Amino acid sequence: MPGLGTIINTAAIIIGGLCGLLFGRFLKERCQDTLQKTCGVCVLFIGIGGALEGMLTVEGASVLSGGTILIIGCLALGALVGEIINIEGLFERFGEWLKIKTGNAKDKGFVNGFVTASLTVCIGAMAIVGAIRDGILGDCSVLVTKAILDFIIIMVMTCSLGKGCIFSAIPVAALQGLITALAHFIKPIMTDAALANLSLVGSILIFCVGINLVWDKRVRVANLLPAIIFAVAAAFAGIT
Repeated sequence: MPGLGTIINTAAIIIGGLCGLLFGRFLKERCQDTLQKTCGVCVLFIGIGGALEGMLTVEGASVLSGGTILIIGCLALGALVGEIINIEGLFERFGEWLKIKTGNAKDKGFVNGFVTASLTVCIGAMAIVGAIRDGILGDCSVLVTKAILDFIIIMVMTCSLGKGCIFSAIPVAALQGLITALAHFIKPIMTDAALANLSLVGSILIFCVGINLVWDKRVRVANLLPAIIFAVAAAFAGIT
């Protein structure tokens, strides 16, 4: 059934968040801070691993690197467009609206938890590839795998960042559901080169999320999201 993968993924995030909320209540503030930093380090290495996979190639006995121009160009253009639109501000305003509507107006960390968790589970080729396969082939295996990863990530994040992380299920359901619905139109755009570019630039953004978790908020990651669109466009221009 098309859309089943997104349903499973969304449910996994909600259940993971609820488990994290339950266990987080028994953790002291010091433990929550350490857990947040640990989660940040894990996210950093997820980003580093994805970026290195896209940048490094092995030819014989040599290891070659590439993608530097792609990364610089996409991130620079993405940051410019993102700052003009102020996507981060839109995320935060939606988070503030959610905070009030869900009766969490006094939760100071709600918005930060929502934005950080949403960016962590939404960015990446896995969400797009999985949603396309789910929409066209009815194959939800990729999204089920992502659901398991998201369950663990959101559970840990909720322990340290609070209940705002649970509501990252909303953008995941919206994004992946939309891609699944439009899968037949999106598939021709997502060539192997486009997916490779998306994965590389997306991994850099995930790395930036890790930076914010370890050293508090230093990078407005949401304002870098247009870089993913430029990465896909660059594939059609022959830039990899």
